[in-house]
Amino acid sequence: MTPQDFEFVSSLLKERSGLDLRADKTYLLESRLAPLARQHGYADLDALIADLRASKSEKMIREVMEAMTTNESFFFRDGTPFDIFRKEVLPHLLEARATNRSLRIWSAASSSGQEPYSLAMILSEEASKLAGWRIEILGTDIDSSILEKAKVGIYSQFEVQRGLPIQMLMKYFQQNNEMWQIDASIRAMVKYQELNLLSDFRALGRFDVIFCRNVLIYFDQPTKAQVLSKLCDQLAEDGSLFMGAAETVLGVTERFKPVPGQRGLYARAA
Repeated sequence: MTPQDFEFVSSLLKERSGLDLRADKTYLLESRLAPLARQHGYADLDALIADLRASKSEKMIREVMEAMTTNESFFFRDGTPFDIFRKEVLPHLLEARATNRSLRIWSAASSSGQEPYSLAMILSEEASKLAGWRIEILGTDIDSSILEKAKVGIYSQFEVQRGLPIQMLMKYFQQNNEMWQIDASIRAMVKYQELNLLSDFRALGRFDVIFCRNVLIYFDQPTKAQVLSKLCDQLAEDGSLFMGAAETVLGVTERFKPVPGQRGLYARAA
Protein backbone atom coordinates (compact mmCIF):
# COMPACT_ATOMS: atom_id res chain seq x y z
CA MET A 1 0.00 0.00 0.00
CA THR A 2 1.37 3.39 -0.97
CA PRO A 3 1.58 6.21 1.59
CA GLN A 4 -0.98 8.10 -0.50
CA ASP A 5 -3.44 5.20 -0.37
CA PHE A 6 -2.94 4.84 3.38
CA GLU A 7 -3.58 8.56 3.84
CA PHE A 8 -6.75 8.36 1.76
CA VAL A 9 -8.23 5.39 3.64
CA SER A 10 -7.12 6.53 7.11
CA SER A 11 -8.59 10.01 6.49
CA LEU A 12 -11.84 8.44 5.34
CA LEU A 13 -12.00 6.27 8.45
CA LYS A 14 -11.21 9.22 10.70
CA GLU A 15 -13.92 11.35 9.13
CA ARG A 16 -16.61 8.67 9.14
CA SER A 17 -15.93 6.68 12.32
CA GLY A 18 -13.38 8.57 14.42
CA LEU A 19 -10.85 5.75 14.07
CA ASP A 20 -7.40 7.33 14.28
CA LEU A 21 -4.81 5.21 12.42
CA ARG A 22 -1.15 6.18 12.53
CA ALA A 23 1.24 5.36 9.69
CA ASP A 24 2.70 2.46 11.67
CA LYS A 25 -0.71 0.73 11.43
CA THR A 26 -0.44 0.15 7.69
CA TYR A 27 -0.16 -3.60 8.33
CA LEU A 28 -3.45 -3.53 10.27
CA LEU A 29 -5.26 -1.76 7.47
CA GLU A 30 -3.85 -4.16 4.89
CA SER A 31 -4.71 -7.28 6.91
CA ARG A 32 -8.30 -6.14 7.51
CA LEU A 33 -9.04 -4.92 3.99
CA ALA A 34 -7.29 -7.57 1.88
CA PRO A 35 -10.06 -10.16 2.56
CA LEU A 36 -12.64 -7.52 1.60
CA ALA A 37 -10.85 -6.95 -1.71
CA ARG A 38 -10.85 -10.70 -2.42
CA GLN A 39 -14.50 -10.99 -1.45
CA HIS A 40 -15.49 -8.38 -4.02
CA GLY A 41 -13.30 -9.79 -6.77
CA TYR A 42 -10.63 -7.08 -6.89
CA ALA A 43 -7.19 -8.09 -8.13
CA ASP A 44 -5.65 -6.68 -4.97
CA LEU A 45 -6.13 -4.06 -2.27
CA ASP A 46 -4.74 -1.32 -4.53
CA ALA A 47 -7.57 -2.00 -6.97
CA LEU A 48 -10.19 -1.74 -4.24
CA ILE A 49 -8.80 1.60 -3.05
CA ALA A 50 -8.60 2.93 -6.62
CA ASP A 51 -12.26 2.06 -7.17
CA LEU A 52 -13.19 3.60 -3.82
CA ARG A 53 -11.46 6.84 -4.80
CA ALA A 54 -13.33 6.93 -8.10
CA SER A 55 -16.79 5.79 -7.05
CA LYS A 56 -17.08 7.11 -3.48
CA SER A 57 -19.50 4.19 -3.02
CA GLU A 58 -21.31 4.55 0.31
CA LYS A 59 -21.85 0.80 0.42
CA MET A 60 -18.14 0.10 0.04
CA ILE A 61 -17.22 2.83 2.53
CA ARG A 62 -19.51 1.14 5.06
CA GLU A 63 -17.92 -2.25 4.40
CA VAL A 64 -14.45 -0.77 4.83
CA MET A 65 -15.51 0.81 8.13
CA GLU A 66 -17.01 -2.45 9.36
CA ALA A 67 -13.91 -4.39 8.36
CA MET A 68 -11.75 -2.01 10.40
CA THR A 69 -14.00 -2.03 13.46
CA THR A 70 -12.58 -4.03 16.35
CA ASN A 71 -15.33 -6.38 17.55
CA GLU A 72 -13.43 -7.97 20.41
CA SER A 73 -15.88 -8.61 23.25
CA PHE A 74 -16.70 -11.21 25.86
CA PHE A 75 -19.09 -11.72 28.73
CA PHE A 76 -18.39 -9.81 31.95
CA ARG A 77 -15.23 -8.42 30.35
CA ASP A 78 -12.64 -7.36 32.97
CA GLY A 79 -15.02 -8.36 35.78
CA THR A 80 -14.54 -5.30 38.00
CA PRO A 81 -16.93 -2.91 36.20
CA PHE A 82 -19.75 -5.42 36.47
CA ASP A 83 -19.03 -5.98 40.16
CA ILE A 84 -19.12 -2.21 40.71
CA PHE A 85 -22.37 -1.97 38.78
CA ARG A 86 -23.98 -4.73 40.83
CA LYS A 87 -22.63 -3.76 44.28
CA GLU A 88 -22.43 0.05 44.10
CA VAL A 89 -24.29 1.61 41.19
CA LEU A 90 -27.41 -0.55 41.12
CA PRO A 91 -28.20 -0.21 44.87
CA HIS A 92 -27.90 3.58 44.53
CA LEU A 93 -30.26 3.61 41.55
CA LEU A 94 -32.78 1.34 43.28
CA GLU A 95 -33.04 3.92 46.03
CA ALA A 96 -32.79 7.06 43.90
CA ARG A 97 -35.30 5.86 41.29
CA ALA A 98 -37.76 4.30 43.76
CA THR A 99 -40.45 6.81 42.85
CA ASN A 100 -40.48 6.56 39.05
CA ARG A 101 -39.21 2.94 39.03
CA SER A 102 -37.42 3.36 35.73
CA LEU A 103 -33.87 2.45 34.72
CA ARG A 104 -32.16 3.14 31.40
CA ILE A 105 -28.75 1.70 30.51
CA TRP A 106 -26.75 2.29 27.33
CA SER A 107 -24.01 -0.02 26.08
CA ALA A 108 -22.21 2.08 23.47
CA ALA A 109 -20.10 0.13 20.97
CA SER A 110 -21.85 -3.04 22.14
CA SER A 111 -20.33 -5.25 19.44
CA SER A 112 -21.83 -8.77 19.39
CA GLY A 113 -23.89 -8.23 22.54
CA GLN A 114 -21.88 -9.74 25.35
CA GLU A 115 -21.75 -6.51 27.38
CA PRO A 116 -25.46 -5.62 27.32
CA TYR A 117 -26.43 -9.25 27.86
CA SER A 118 -24.08 -9.41 30.87
CA LEU A 119 -25.90 -6.40 32.31
CA ALA A 120 -29.26 -8.01 31.54
CA MET A 121 -28.23 -11.16 33.42
CA ILE A 122 -27.18 -9.10 36.44
CA LEU A 123 -30.56 -7.35 36.44
CA SER A 124 -32.34 -10.67 36.01
CA GLU A 125 -30.57 -11.93 39.12
CA GLU A 126 -32.05 -8.92 40.96
CA ALA A 127 -35.55 -9.47 39.55
CA SER A 128 -37.24 -9.53 42.97
CA LYS A 129 -35.98 -6.00 43.68
CA LEU A 130 -36.96 -4.76 40.23
CA ALA A 131 -40.52 -6.11 40.07
CA GLY A 132 -42.71 -3.46 38.50
CA TRP A 133 -39.78 -1.45 37.17
CA ARG A 134 -39.41 -0.33 33.57
CA ILE A 135 -35.97 -1.51 32.46
CA GLU A 136 -34.38 -0.41 29.19
CA ILE A 137 -31.02 -1.63 27.95
CA LEU A 138 -29.85 -0.20 24.63
CA GLY A 139 -26.91 -1.62 22.71
CA THR A 140 -25.49 0.44 19.85
CA ASP A 141 -22.69 -0.12 17.37
CA ILE A 142 -21.49 1.33 14.09
CA ASP A 143 -21.33 -2.17 12.55
CA SER A 144 -24.77 -3.32 11.35
CA SER A 145 -23.65 -6.91 10.73
CA ILE A 146 -22.35 -7.40 14.27
CA LEU A 147 -25.67 -6.07 15.63
CA GLU A 148 -27.51 -8.80 13.73
CA LYS A 149 -25.36 -11.38 15.50
CA ALA A 150 -26.11 -9.69 18.84
CA LYS A 151 -29.86 -9.78 18.26
CA VAL A 152 -29.82 -13.52 17.62
CA GLY A 153 -27.66 -14.12 20.70
CA ILE A 154 -25.93 -17.28 19.47
CA TYR A 155 -22.35 -17.84 20.61
CA SER A 156 -19.67 -20.48 20.14
CA GLN A 157 -18.23 -22.65 22.89
CA PHE A 158 -15.14 -20.44 22.84
CA GLU A 159 -17.21 -17.27 23.25
CA VAL A 160 -19.24 -18.52 26.21
CA GLN A 161 -16.11 -19.78 27.95
CA ARG A 162 -14.62 -16.26 28.00
CA GLY A 163 -15.69 -14.65 31.26
CA LEU A 164 -19.10 -16.28 31.62
CA PRO A 165 -19.57 -18.08 34.98
CA ILE A 166 -20.68 -21.67 34.51
CA GLN A 167 -23.81 -21.10 36.61
CA MET A 168 -24.84 -18.24 34.31
CA LEU A 169 -24.25 -20.43 31.26
CA MET A 170 -26.42 -23.22 32.66
CA LYS A 171 -29.15 -20.81 33.77
CA TYR A 172 -29.44 -18.46 30.81
CA PHE A 173 -28.30 -20.39 27.72
CA GLN A 174 -29.58 -23.32 25.69
CA GLN A 175 -27.08 -25.52 23.87
CA ASN A 176 -27.51 -26.52 20.23
CA ASN A 177 -24.64 -28.77 19.15
CA GLU A 178 -21.48 -26.63 19.53
CA MET A 179 -23.37 -23.34 19.84
CA TRP A 180 -25.19 -21.67 22.71
CA GLN A 181 -28.14 -19.28 22.48
CA ILE A 182 -28.95 -16.88 25.28
CA ASP A 183 -32.45 -17.21 26.68
CA ALA A 184 -35.25 -15.29 24.96
CA SER A 185 -36.12 -13.52 28.21
CA ILE A 186 -32.61 -12.02 28.36
CA ARG A 187 -32.62 -11.14 24.65
CA ALA A 188 -35.92 -9.33 25.15
CA MET A 189 -34.32 -7.05 27.75
CA VAL A 190 -31.92 -5.53 25.18
CA LYS A 191 -32.76 -3.41 22.16
CA TYR A 192 -30.14 -2.81 19.48
CA GLN A 193 -29.65 0.18 17.22
CA GLU A 194 -27.01 1.13 14.66
CA LEU A 195 -25.22 4.27 15.81
CA ASN A 196 -22.05 6.17 15.01
CA LEU A 197 -20.64 7.88 18.12
CA LEU A 198 -19.61 10.81 15.92
CA SER A 199 -23.25 11.46 15.06
CA ASP A 200 -25.88 13.46 16.94
CA PHE A 201 -27.48 11.03 19.40
CA ARG A 202 -29.56 13.43 21.48
CA ALA A 203 -32.71 11.64 20.31
CA LEU A 204 -31.72 8.64 22.45
CA GLY A 205 -32.69 10.56 25.60
CA ARG A 206 -31.20 10.40 29.09
CA PHE A 207 -29.56 7.34 30.63
CA ASP A 208 -28.85 6.38 34.23
CA VAL A 209 -25.80 4.33 33.27
CA ILE A 210 -23.59 4.42 30.19
CA PHE A 211 -21.01 1.76 29.37
CA CYS A 212 -18.58 3.14 26.76
CA ARG A 213 -15.60 0.85 27.19
CA ASN A 214 -12.58 0.12 25.02
CA VAL A 215 -13.66 2.31 22.11
CA LEU A 216 -12.31 5.80 22.86
CA ILE A 217 -8.77 4.40 22.82
CA TYR A 218 -9.07 4.37 19.01
CA PHE A 219 -9.87 8.10 18.82
CA ASP A 220 -7.56 11.11 18.94
CA GLN A 221 -7.81 13.55 21.85
CA PRO A 222 -10.20 16.08 20.24
CA THR A 223 -12.56 13.29 19.15
CA LYS A 224 -12.46 11.72 22.61
CA ALA A 225 -13.35 15.08 24.16
CA GLN A 226 -16.18 15.57 21.69
CA VAL A 227 -17.70 12.14 22.33
CA LEU A 228 -17.33 12.42 26.12
CA SER A 229 -19.06 15.78 26.10
CA LYS A 230 -21.99 14.34 24.18
CA LEU A 231 -22.15 11.33 26.51
CA CYS A 232 -22.26 13.70 29.47
CA ASP A 233 -25.26 15.47 27.92
CA GLN A 234 -27.11 12.14 27.78
CA LEU A 235 -26.26 11.06 31.34
CA ALA A 236 -28.50 11.72 34.33
CA GLU A 237 -27.14 14.15 36.91
CA ASP A 238 -26.34 11.29 39.31
CA GLY A 239 -25.60 8.83 36.52
CA SER A 240 -22.55 6.63 36.04
CA LEU A 241 -20.16 6.29 33.11
CA PHE A 242 -18.05 3.15 32.79
CA MET A 243 -14.91 3.28 30.66
CA GLY A 244 -12.24 0.71 29.84
CA ALA A 245 -9.26 -0.01 32.09
CA ALA A 246 -6.89 1.66 29.61
CA GLU A 247 -9.07 4.75 29.21
CA THR A 248 -9.38 7.92 31.27
CA VAL A 249 -11.07 11.32 31.22
CA LEU A 250 -8.06 12.98 32.83
CA GLY A 251 -6.48 15.47 30.46
CA VAL A 252 -9.33 14.93 27.99
CA THR A 253 -12.41 16.56 29.49
CA GLU A 254 -13.44 18.30 32.69
CA ARG A 255 -17.07 17.25 32.38
CA PHE A 256 -16.43 13.93 34.14
CA LYS A 257 -14.53 13.04 37.29
CA PRO A 258 -13.26 9.65 38.48
CA VAL A 259 -15.18 8.03 41.32
CA PRO A 260 -12.58 7.40 44.07
CA GLY A 261 -11.78 3.75 44.65
CA GLN A 262 -13.89 2.53 41.74
CA ARG A 263 -11.69 1.71 38.74
CA GLY A 264 -13.21 2.69 35.41
CA LEU A 265 -16.20 4.50 36.96
CA TYR A 266 -16.85 8.19 36.33
CA ALA A 267 -19.47 10.68 37.46
CA ARG A 268 -20.54 14.01 36.03
CA ALA A 269 -18.41 16.85 37.37
CA ALA A 270 -20.16 19.50 39.42
